[in-house]
Amino acid sequence: MKRRDIIEFEVDKMKFGGKSYTMRGERELIMKGGISGQKVKASVKKTRSGKAEMKLIEVLEKSPLETEDTCPHFDYCGGCTIQSIPYEKQLDIKESQIKELFQTRGIMGFDFLGIQGSPSSKYYRNKMEYSFGDDKKDGPLTCGLHKKGKHIDILTADQCILVDSDFEKILLTAIEYFDSRKIPYYRTSNHIGYLRHLVIRKGLNTNEVMVNIVTSSQLDFDMNDFAEVLKGLELDGDLIGILHTINDGLADAVQWDEIKVLYGRDYLNEEILGLKFKISPFSFFQTNTKGAEKLYSIAKEFVGEQKDKVVFDLYSGTGSIGQIMAGSAKKVYGIEIVEEAVKVANENAKLNGLDNCEFIAGDVRETVGSLKDSPDLIIVDPPRPGIHKDAIRDIAGFGAEEIVYISCNPSSMVDDLVCFAGYGYEVSKVEIMDMYPNTWHAECVVLLTKIKK
Repeated sequence: MKRRDIIEFEVDKMKFGGKSYTMRGERELIMKGGISGQKVKASVKKTRSGKAEMKLIEVLEKSPLETEDTCPHFDYCGGCTIQSIPYEKQLDIKESQIKELFQTRGIMGFDFLGIQGSPSSKYYRNKMEYSFGDDKKDGPLTCGLHKKGKHIDILTADQCILVDSDFEKILLTAIEYFDSRKIPYYRTSNHIGYLRHLVIRKGLNTNEVMVNIVTSSQLDFDMNDFAEVLKGLELDGDLIGILHTINDGLADAVQWDEIKVLYGRDYLNEEILGLKFKISPFSFFQTNTKGAEKLYSIAKEFVGEQKDKVVFDLYSGTGSIGQIMAGSAKKVYGIEIVEEAVKVANENAKLNGLDNCEFIAGDVRETVGSLKDSPDLIIVDPPRPGIHKDAIRDIAGFGAEEIVYISCNPSSMVDDLVCFAGYGYEVSKVEIMDMYPNTWHAECVVLLTKIKK
């Protein structure tokens, strides 16, 4: 077996994170994608002793697991990788995969509470970041999601089952508007062009809609006319803001150099578990609102009554979980590296009448040691790579009786849990919350308790 060889095989085992593993003779084939039981055609990307990295080319025959109807784009879109599997079976698969992660790292003896499904497996997302481009070289303008396995080709994401009809109306209107005016999209290959992203957010509990069109500064184009077109749409939600963001950064990411308000305001409101949250254009907020309510409820149930206790909310974002814990706490301190998120978090605390919350801008690894109070409870909700080892040392050094670890990447989380064990913490409870139906991802909530000497 050598690089660029094309082979056909039946996919064997799936592991958490979306990779599949298949034995062919004495060699293990590792591939991004693939569902157990599928017969596939794949090319060899790299070989090493006893292993080969594969790239999926084509599904030749579906798996017996795939019995669910799919959207028209399923075979090509890089979004919903397991949409073809019935939702209850998706939950079973995720639960067994995450349990295996704990077993592989030798983490045993805890109370495993299983997996909770999302309140809805469709139309659950409150935010979409669409990219402008084309789906083939020099083709017509598209706006949507990357094609499966492609870095450049963009598939127009109409009829998407992740979002409601307001997203599709705005998306198709934008494509028609800019295509009719021959406005060029920004090419990441040479950094030339204008249209970059279309970001749509919707408060699923408030029904507020905010649209953000992201472009480079390479064209002098009046976006006010586009805003008027959007204002004329008949939406189910209430259009409360239209923004134009200028981004001349080279990275293919939604960033900003300047934000112009074309209509309304530059934030929307959302409500979770009786609290109100102001969400600005670049604030992190859980993309599954109804799922977030269940996720935060799990965290609250894990720690019970927090009366007269000091809580540290680390990697706090816009402060949602810290504020939900604040009702009976003595004091909540939040640390977040994104200054805009910290500003919004403090505004949200005032909005909810919580005078016992203080959110601080800074890197957790550098800032956590400067806090004067000692915490009774620490909540950590880190980004996908997990927690820096120095930060784990400092967090454990506070000696809090309990730590609640919320993770969007259980693979990195289990490594961190092993590190916490080295500082005298054991895993007491684990519960999975499926925040991302039809994908390989899930959130995990873990309660760590300080071992009594």
